[in-house]
Amino acid sequence: MQLSGLRYGAQLLDLVDFPAPEHLTGGATNGEIQALIDKHGKIVVKPVFHEGVGKKGKAGLIRIVDNLHDALEAKADLYFATHKHGTRTVSANGVTFEEFVESDIEVYFSISESTTIRKPTFTISVTGGVDIESLTPDKISSVWIEPFIGLKSFDLTNTLKDLNCPQRYISPLVQNLPKLWDLYNSYGLSTIEINPLRLKRVGTRYVPVACDIKAAFDQDNPAHRRIGLPMGIFQSNITPFEAEINRLRTYQGQSDVLELNTKGSILPFMFGGGANSAATETLGDKAIFSSDFGGNPPYEKMYEISRISLKHHWDATNVLLVIGGKANNTDIYVTFRGIFDALRDHIAENGWRPVYVVVGRGGPNLIKGMVYARDILDGLRLPYKMFGYDTSMILTLEYAKRIDDWWLKEGNAKYAESVKLSG
Repeated sequence: MQLSGLRYGAQLLDLVDFPAPEHLTGGATNGEIQALIDKHGKIVVKPVFHEGVGKKGKAGLIRIVDNLHDALEAKADLYFATHKHGTRTVSANGVTFEEFVESDIEVYFSISESTTIRKPTFTISVTGGVDIESLTPDKISSVWIEPFIGLKSFDLTNTLKDLNCPQRYISPLVQNLPKLWDLYNSYGLSTIEINPLRLKRVGTRYVPVACDIKAAFDQDNPAHRRIGLPMGIFQSNITPFEAEINRLRTYQGQSDVLELNTKGSILPFMFGGGANSAATETLGDKAIFSSDFGGNPPYEKMYEISRISLKHHWDATNVLLVIGGKANNTDIYVTFRGIFDALRDHIAENGWRPVYVVVGRGGPNLIKGMVYARDILDGLRLPYKMFGYDTSMILTLEYAKRIDDWWLKEGNAKYAESVKLSG
């Protein structure tokens, strides 16, 4: 569940009294738009995407105008604009007209869960904007947040000084940024990102203004329902695969998937939010989908999830990856039975082809589950490598990527030939 922009993002910011630009929706009258231009001199016209979509500025989808004619022309161009976001093409559904905030500095700020230390982390830079991804390490800093204490002013002050933030901006930022921790911690968010945050001069003081926002919500945390956002904004273009899998959410365990790249080559069964974040980031375009199948799914559900995944993506798969941390309540044996029984049945119905299997998992009945998987994979004559919870998740993911590269280059053909020669 994600959103971007001020159409609904401003409603989030209002919950904690964080300043946002004055704005109008696409349904504003010409008189209202003209009044906004008269008041602020310039306005920004942006498309509304019902997903967490970034890089709109680089794609030329943000217009700064100073007259009504150009504002209406931008509205016509952007109202149903399309934007390629990763491997997906998304369509806009409306625009916003926003106050242009004059500032000689742009700040990037985000809060999300770190996949390495498993704690919430804030990331900040005083060189925000469209080039944030290309910043050198000395221009951006990440600091973990103790959840029981929250985001403290001294951490922000020290970090901003280390980043050589102009002194006049430090106090306004330190006074306001902790509000975003309250938002993150109290309303079921898994990520919040402000880019850019501009410093608006009001009289003799500066006020940080969130000029764009992206947020992601934990769908299983009921706290997000208190915000009152319409559920329709979280709906995106659903593929047949996503629709079929997501119908299984009505049963125990999770079944969240997002199809990333149908031309990918790694079929990843991810378990847990940490695995989802780490695998999606590390595998990149190699990952066919992003998933979270944790929550101790019963055998029948895990079997059905696996059958659907193999039905839709088996032909593209070079590496079948099962990845997760050390579970507390998920029975690994039951999970593995579901996955590898489905693999066995799929091959029996559709024919054998060489696929490399990589497993990285921990939790109750792990050894029993691995032995069960080994027996099926040996019977299917498929190569595999298994890692326990004492192996870093990132190392396992990097191993899967190297295997995939080798498999594409020569491994597939060599293994198929060896199986053929062995009869």
